[in-house]
Amino acid sequence: MARWGAGIDRILDSNECCETCGESSATSPTNGVFMATTIFWDVDTQVDFMRAEGRLYVPGSEEIIPILEALTAYAHQKGIRIVASADDHVPGHRELSDVPDWATTFPDHCMRGTPGQAKIPETALRDPLLIEPTEQNPGTLAKRVRAHMGDILFHKHSFDVFTNPNVLPVVDAIGTSHVVFYGVALDVCDKYAIEGFLERRPDIELTLVTDATRAINPDQADALLADWSHRGVAMTTSAEVLAS
Repeated sequence: MARWGAGIDRILDSNECCETCGESSATSPTNGVFMATTIFWDVDTQVDFMRAEGRLYVPGSEEIIPILEALTAYAHQKGIRIVASADDHVPGHRELSDVPDWATTFPDHCMRGTPGQAKIPETALRDPLLIEPTEQNPGTLAKRVRAHMGDILFHKHSFDVFTNPNVLPVVDAIGTSHVVFYGVALDVCDKYAIEGFLERRPDIELTLVTDATRAINPDQADALLADWSHRGVAMTTSAEVLAS
């Protein structure tokens, strides 16, 4: 868990700087360069996935809601920015199907305007900047992100958050050096987020909070964790995070 400890050290160093200069760690310039920072990445903690009555309930997700609530509170107390993703579907999106294969297509879920599309209250974001999956000018977007003091929410029309073309410009604008993942589903949206970072930003440190996620197919979880660990993703627990 040494890599997680190093990430916490950087968070505390940034917070100490912020107390001195009165600025957010994500937006405090040092010689014109924005400080590197750790972010918490909240993957799709939406009603349709997290609640048993949801349209696409991920088995066991209700069990981790108290953990997700604690991580959210911790981030806000420590001044750690939360970057969240959320499905935002309308009829006709290619991932939706009446005869889903449960790998690339799924039943209707997180339909725009429905209660199931909303994030659960326990993971509510603080003053979120909503970024839709329509490509924006990277320079203009970077200025908006650097000026924003709250959390960030990416809408997406697919399980892969990187189908929102604004993800990498935002990650770079924040100066991200460490991403801490939690949320659902481990074998779908978490998988695409983690592997997307491994492919696109291999220098960014990645950590997964293993007891703060659940899989649609739990029998695939151990193999995924072993593979990611082999590829350099650090594994931690919520207790270790909250005790830091």
